[in-house]
Amino acid sequence: MKQTQLLQNEHIRLRALEPEDLELLYKWENDTLLWGKGDTVSPYSRYALKQYISASHRGIYELKQQRMMIEQLERSETIGAIDIYEFDVHNKKAGIGIVVDHAARGCGYATQALQLTVDYAFGFLGLHQVYAYIAVDNQPSINLFTRSGFICSGILKDWIVSSEGYKDVVLYQKINTK
Repeated sequence: MKQTQLLQNEHIRLRALEPEDLELLYKWENDTLLWGKGDTVSPYSRYALKQYISASHRGIYELKQQRMMIEQLERSETIGAIDIYEFDVHNKKAGIGIVVDHAARGCGYATQALQLTVDYAFGFLGLHQVYAYIAVDNQPSINLFTRSGFICSGILKDWIVSSEGYKDVVLYQKINTK
């Protein structure tokens, strides 16, 4: 039986944050076009991100979240990040969020990173379910999570505010049936 890496396939690997990731995180966290896709409402300073990176070694059980960088193996290039957040040990569930750099979109890396993360969440962390909150107008994310076996479980009305007004958010879940 062939043994496979837990957080890696033939194209990408998910890895821990490194100090060298500061500028990429700064770029993504301060991209105001991405703010409407998540919960960001103000810019992040380099200092705050340095603190975040330096605390990340404490792990998911202490921080209740974990960010992993998505590295494209062929070019040894960091192309995105994936987060496990709201980690709930008692109820065995967590949220998942993902960002892939504009230049690397459409290549299947997000699908692969999401699958590796779900496998890690179910197989290693022992979670019963993972979920994602997605704005109703974020069709690329809806497609990604649907393709990855997540099911729409409900709509949260007027859940987030944007420059266009209030937006609904769709809750997607994937339940571990094993």
